[in-house]
Amino acid sequence: MPLMGHERRGAILDKLRGSDGPVSGTALASAAGVSRQVIVQDIALLRADGHDIVATNRGYVLREGVDTSDVPTRLVKVRHGIDQVEDELQTIVDLGGAVQSVMVNHRAYGKITADLDIRSRRGVERYLEDIRSGKSTPLMTVTSGYHFHRITADTEAALDDIESALAAKGFLAEVLPYEKDAFE
Repeated sequence: MPLMGHERRGAILDKLRGSDGPVSGTALASAAGVSRQVIVQDIALLRADGHDIVATNRGYVLREGVDTSDVPTRLVKVRHGIDQVEDELQTIVDLGGAVQSVMVNHRAYGKITADLDIRSRRGVERYLEDIRSGKSTPLMTVTSGYHFHRITADTEAALDDIESALAAKGFLAEVLPYEKDAFE
């Protein structure tokens, strides 16, 4: 028998709290005995109640209780072709970085952001599998390859190394004056 509203949302929170990684909407729906669409609605209600739930390409992650204020973070603007996505992401994770999100500044639609949470070559491969499946295309395709990544690492030096490696590969792009405040 399916769980009712508040019980189901409590169970979702428990499942997310007890997980070491993202939990898919399908897995949550199966555990609760409801459709995936009901889970999407429950996640929206939980967010409205103040729970920091992030949707990644692999599922939902609860970020409550995680202090990210001291984690070195950098926003970089890059540009490359679709055939270079793997190289870009592997460069970042191989040097100890995590790609938290991708953002574009579309002239008609404005700022568009998607959480990625890619931390390893395995994460890169999962992301690429989603793209190769044909179900999605990289967000960068709507802005001629230009996009931003919010990257975290253990140290500022690691972020410097990542930025230098991206520059050496020709991926770094100049941040334009009107973009300086758009993503901060």
